[in-house]
Formats: sequence, C-alpha cells, structure tokens
Amino acid sequence: MNKNNTTTPTVIFALMFSFVAIAEAQTVNTQALSPKQQSIVTISAFTAKGDLEKLKTALDESLDAGLTVNEIKEILVQLYAYTGFPRSLNGINTFMAVMDERQKKGIKDELGREASPLPANKSRIELGTEIQTRLIGAPATGGYITFTPAIDEFLKGHLFGDIFGRDNLDFQSREIATISALSSMEGVNPQLQSHFNVGFNTGLTQAQMRSLISVLESRVGKKEADNASATLGKVIAARGQK
Repeated sequence: MNKNNTTTPTVIFALMFSFVAIAEAQTVNTQALSPKQQSIVTISAFTAKGDLEKLKTALDESLDAGLTVNEIKEILVQLYAYTGFPRSLNGINTFMAVMDERQKKGIKDELGREASPLPANKSRIELGTEIQTRLIGAPATGGYITFTPAIDEFLKGHLFGDIFGRDNLDFQSREIATISALSSMEGVNPQLQSHFNVGFNTGLTQAQMRSLISVLESRVGKKEADNASATLGKVIAARGQK
C-alpha cells in the first residue's frame, strides 16, 4: 500500500476539524448580537443612507424579531441627532407605512413602554452631564467646549439629557444604533471612533462589535463594513485590548 494512502484519513479528519472550527467561529461572530440588536443595525444603517426601500424591509423584519413599536420609534428619533431631521423624518414616515400595512394584514405588534418622565430634581444639563460623563468615562474635554459653548450645552442638555435620558431604550441599544448609522456615513470617522469607545464603556464586547460589522457587510455594504472594521481596529489598539 502507498504510504500516502495510509495518511489520507488523518489528513481528511484534520481538514474536517478545521472547517468545523471555522464554521463555529463564524457562527459565534454572527450570533454575538441578538436578533433584536441585529435589527437595530439595519434600521440605523438604512436610515442613515436614506435607502427607504431597504429600510422598509428592515423595519418589517425588526418587528418580527421582537423589537417593540416604541423601541423602533425611539431609534428613529435618536437618529436625527446623528443623521439630521430629513433622514429621521423619512424613516419615521416609512415606519408609519409599514405599521399601516401590518395592521391591514391583521398583525398586532407589541407597542412597548413609553419613556418615563425625566427626573424632576435635575436640570436637563445636569442629567446630560452625568450621562455623558458615564458614557465617555470622564468629563468631556476638547477645544470645541470653549470655542463654541453653545454646542457643548446642546450636547449635554439635549443629546445626552433629553434623548439619552429617555429610559425606554438602553444605552447599549442606543450605541448600536449610533455606531451603525455613523458606519454608513462618510466623513465621520472621528465620531465613529468615539462611539466605538462609548460602546465598549456600555459593556458591549469585541464579539458584539464584530457581529455588528458582520451585519453591515452582509446587509448594507462591504465598503461600510471595511471602514467600520478599520476604525474598530484603531480603537482596540488604543485601548490596549487584544
């Protein structure tokens, strides 16, 4: 018998083991985000890109995945702070059309809870400053604060106070939405890098970040995913992670 033939089963077994390991690794990567969280990625990305046809499909799928009506509303409202009112309003109008179609089909979607009132014992800026500091891990610094105090006030009082202070969407979900939107826009890598850091500060893991990028690649576009991956790599290196 040829010596090569005696080693063939071992080689085949090794190759099969490698393929299984690769498949398992890919499964872990794509499943690091829950189906609901993956839906946040597509809603946010297509809203940011203004692709309303794909957004319509993503909204329909997100309801099937378990996101509530109010959670989706909250995502679309928050996105105006990052994508602008026009894209946010277009997203909301698209969602209204999706809801109308589903109701006509007799589909009853879970409404979900409304946001609680903001704390009465704190001003919007006080609340926003606390949330901003918690999310970035330290008090905000930067030349923009003294150069344009108004934008600092708007960030603290409105973005982090009025919007992030609403408790019907958790901080991790808000950061998944923000990262996905920024990944789908050009010229905002400094902000994308900042929000990857904030995402880690909320407890999102590297596996979840990689999963987010996998969803971008499979559902949105390779260019967006490649840029997000490169930006995430810089963040991981700067944080001293492996």
